[in-house]
Amino acid sequence: METLNSERFCDQAPAQVWATLLDEGIYLGSVSTMYRLLRAEHQVRERRRQARRPAMVKPELMATGPNQVWSWDITKLRGPHKWTWFQLYVILDVHSRYVVAWLVAPRESARLAEELIADAIYQHDVPPGQLALHADRGSSMTSKTVNQLLADLGVQQSHSRPHQSNDNPFSEAQFKTLKYSPTFPTRFTGIDHARRFCHGFFDHYNHHHRHSGIGLHTPADVHHGRAAQVRARRQSVLDAAYTARPERFRRPPSAPRIPDTTWINRPEETPLAATAI
Repeated sequence: METLNSERFCDQAPAQVWATLLDEGIYLGSVSTMYRLLRAEHQVRERRRQARRPAMVKPELMATGPNQVWSWDITKLRGPHKWTWFQLYVILDVHSRYVVAWLVAPRESARLAEELIADAIYQHDVPPGQLALHADRGSSMTSKTVNQLLADLGVQQSHSRPHQSNDNPFSEAQFKTLKYSPTFPTRFTGIDHARRFCHGFFDHYNHHHRHSGIGLHTPADVHHGRAAQVRARRQSVLDAAYTARPERFRRPPSAPRIPDTTWINRPEETPLAATAI
């Protein structure tokens, strides 16, 4: 132990000490013996300085209406040849599921992302301090140009934790809906083909697709405040059907409602809060 803790060997691993002494004709014990003695004295640990990074905070965002929380991401679209890809940028309103902006580009670029976000905020007339924009930690999402733009526009930034796809569930789900579409091609013949397909898809998605997460309304109806009227019409049809043939129903039917709040990572209820409820 005196040798291991000496000024000469205190910063070296037991194997290094053992080999150095052996080259000098000295044998004090095996490497395993040295480790056993060091463990007994609680001196076995990583002695190199380790990077200490703060734990990533789980993002928790809540929306009670449109243009409060947007989620954006970039996905790849197969080009006409092997190893050729187009980049699809999509910005999605978390509450309404409405695609507020999209772009197909030949490459990923922070400048293109900045322009798309700025145009979307301008087109939807989002005032400063109202919007939170959530994304993962890709190079475009964390770029200085995008960060500066959001700061200038008064937009709160939010990022997923590394390797946590569940932190950005709405964009991931929307991309899955896109790529599992029956008409989604295996490859696009060119960037114009990709843009034409996305134009038709997002028009259908926003204005015709009945989304299960928003009471089977279309994203456009929820985003533009028409969902209450649509639900009232649905309820009148259900009421008429119940009045005409009540024996067909176990109870009076009710049209699906839109959730009052939409969360990215809803906070877990504490036992005290659950008891109070």
